[in-house]
Amino acid sequence: MKIAVIGASGRMGQAVMTELAEQQLSCSAAIVAAGSKHVGKTVTQFAEQGLCFSDGSDLSAAEVDVFIDFSLPEALAHNLTLAQRLGAAIVVCTTGLTDAQRALITEAAQSVPVLYAANTSVGICVMEQLVALASAALPAADVEIVEAHHQAKRDAPSGTALVLAAAAANGRGEQLAKLNAGLRGAGQRRAGSIGFAVVRAADIIGEHQVLLAQPGERIELTHRVGDRKVFARGAVQAAQWLASQPTGYYGMRDMLDMKATLQRLIHEI
Repeated sequence: MKIAVIGASGRMGQAVMTELAEQQLSCSAAIVAAGSKHVGKTVTQFAEQGLCFSDGSDLSAAEVDVFIDFSLPEALAHNLTLAQRLGAAIVVCTTGLTDAQRALITEAAQSVPVLYAANTSVGICVMEQLVALASAALPAADVEIVEAHHQAKRDAPSGTALVLAAAAANGRGEQLAKLNAGLRGAGQRRAGSIGFAVVRAADIIGEHQVLLAQPGERIELTHRVGDRKVFARGAVQAAQWLASQPTGYYGMRDMLDMKATLQRLIHEI
């Protein structure tokens, strides 16, 4: 399988390159922005193969089966166009997307396999299902989400926090847009709303907590990441799975077949 990494010089891009090398998987291209200082430099993890960073402009369809995209939101349109031009699948891991950019993903999924994941951790995918279940079982509970990341993270609340909030809203048969209170500020809490508290400090990789509270009791669901390898491993797993899927829009839960797992558990209960 020929895997190309977009945003290859960034934190997560480098983590993915390392994961590919450790799993002894091939990397057909390490793509960075045109004009980047990294263009033409050797990729350390694949130095023996002579792989160098490039802007991907000279890639052919024969060189790529699937892309893993850990670049910035402003590069999304270009990256999706590249995947469509080459007929390659693409795992989009970029967060902080606008509604218009999400629409581009949906459009691209009509011509190539696309998997969008604000968080490629398998644990977060499981937590998403637990949040939906808890929210449905406790329809009167207040829901609040607390997330923490490193000081350089650009978007707030995080894409993962928004995914977890959407899971809570879906558990109640609602759309997040109706319940989203944004970052909590001064003033009284609006009944039924879902708010966010955000921490940006030092080198925190990623922590998310969903609080469901009602008088006399509360449930706290927490996920913490101590190593970016978790995200890289999940992204590589997603890419390997997606490359053999038909055209369409997918998520991590599809790769993990969470729907079938939940149906089996509900049947057993």
